[in-house]
Amino acid sequence: TGCVTKNIQWITGNNFTVERGQQQIEEVISTWEVHQSWLHWSEFLQEEELRESKRYHYRVCWSVPTRRKPIPRATASVYFVIEISKIKPATSPVEIFFTLEASRLIHRPEQCRFREKWLKDIIENKIILMERL
Repeated sequence: TGCVTKNIQWITGNNFTVERGQQQIEEVISTWEVHQSWLHWSEFLQEEELRESKRYHYRVCWSVPTRRKPIPRATASVYFVIEISKIKPATSPVEIFFTLEASRLIHRPEQCRFREKWLKDIIENKIILMERL
């Protein structure tokens, strides 16, 4: 389970835009080993002003549509944050981390390998819950 994003050149704080942040997230996702049946879309959610940094929040929504069920019963979201330090030089790279829906564990792309099973588990749990209701 080695580092899979070491070849990604992180954008620097002074070159950051919301659109460029979304492109960086797509670069991260392109390194994930997920089956081609998984489809995703991403969106910018909000900008958060903190004392020592600015955070940009994004959501990537995953599903597995099929010919028989083009509208999936459930989706799984992965929430990304791109943080730009106000303390480090503007030429420093941004920091990127993500969390899975219904989880507090923070993952850093350069420190963990994404697992497709995480998405499957979220969707399976949602379907079980819907069936119980």
